[in-house]
Amino acid sequence: MEIKVLGTGCPKCLQLMANTEAAVKELGIEYELTKVSDINQIMGFGVMMTPALVVDGEVKLVGKVASPDEIKTILSK
Repeated sequence: MEIKVLGTGCPKCLQLMANTEAAVKELGIEYELTKVSDINQIMGFGVMMTPALVVDGEVKLVGKVASPDEIKTILSK
C-alpha cells in the first residue's frame, strides 16, 4: 500500500503523518509512507487544502487531521 501525506510542513500536516504511521503499524499492513510538500505535486492531486491523505493514488482525506482510528477505517475500505 502506498500512502502519501500531502502538506507543506505545518503542525496539522505533521500530526496527520504521525497519526497515519500509528494507524498502519496497528493494522500491521505493509506500506510505504511518504510526505509530499511540493506545492505543484500537491496541486497535481487536485488538493487545495492541506493536510491531505492519498492511498494508492486516490485522495481519501482533505483539510483535516484524522485520528489513527479514522485512518484505520479509511485504509480498511
